Amino acid sequence: MMDLAFFITAFTTLFVVIDPFGTTPIFVALTQGMDSRARRKVALRTCAVASGILIAFAAFGEAVLGFVGISMEAFKVAGGALLFLTALDMLFERRTKRREDRVEEEEEHPDPSVFPLAIPLVAGPGSIATIILLAGQHPGILGIFEAILVMLAVMAVVLTFFLSGGLIARILGKTGLNVLTRLLGMLLAALSVQFILDGLKAFGFAS
Repeated sequence: MMDLAFFITAFTTLFVVIDPFGTTPIFVALTQGMDSRARRKVALRTCAVASGILIAFAAFGEAVLGFVGISMEAFKVAGGALLFLTALDMLFERRTKRREDRVEEEEEHPDPSVFPLAIPLVAGPGSIATIILLAGQHPGILGIFEAILVMLAVMAVVLTFFLSGGLIARILGKTGLNVLTRLLGMLLAALSVQFILDGLKAFGFAS
């Protein structure tokens, strides 16, 4: 039986790292213009993909990255670079311009569920490192099972936040979403740079 103190501590740690409060407005901004059904599918797909990735890292840990010769620090740099590209799209409304230039309906609303929502916003360097550490708290299958259980509990909260995205969009309106998109783009840019600096710091390139 799982130790309650461990569950509370692990849940709190992973919840803070994934940060549903900060990720939900980004989800709303990235799904701007979608109807409630499409937004719900994106939310479900995002949580499913992120859960699968975190389960894989909980089960295999650092061996997954070590097998292909990638360190966690390098993964942080790569995740930060991908996140920075997303921030540029949000700041300069490149996604909106691309939508206007596309004729087909399915291309008009590109699916952000895998990237950048599932990777690297939900299942990013921080949450991957956290799930590896949590799985190592107890040896063997027990530690993996406990880490996965905690992760699924956090993911259920994330999904609940995402499913409320339609209400948030109606409250903010089009102008509010445009302002929010620009502001979040700036925050994402800063966050991505921090990811890159943290990775470089481990290699001695940044103080």
